[in-house]
Amino acid sequence: MDTVFLDANVVYSAAYMQFAGLARLWSLKDVQLLSSAYAIDEARRNLAADRPEAVPRLNRLLQSVSTVDAPQGLELPANIRLDPKDQPILLAAIHGQARHLLTGDVRHFQHLYGKQIEGVLVLRPAQYFERRRRR
Repeated sequence: MDTVFLDANVVYSAAYMQFAGLARLWSLKDVQLLSSAYAIDEARRNLAADRPEAVPRLNRLLQSVSTVDAPQGLELPANIRLDPKDQPILLAAIHGQARHLLTGDVRHFQHLYGKQIEGVLVLRPAQYFERRRRR
């Protein structure tokens, strides 16, 4: 079983358009999807503002996503630099023992793409699909 943590922008994008390519994540048989209340709240808030008619689709997608949040006091490894607003995402992925963290947030996560942090490999969604295709 491959455990995949979804950043807010991935959840948002999957719900935004009915036939979004990211929705393929929900059809993968050997994948457990995770996210956090922090990420889900951000995705829901942004979707409600940008495309409120897609909120029901978001709610349907979230029915098969497990929620995990990092406990207070958990800190990133000293060598990892990340914007404070993005730290809860990586910390939740680590705490949830995800194998992958999928994020399209190039601005804040680009320097971590392809790196494994505490057992979590940070990837863009396209990189994840490419890795699966090559298996």
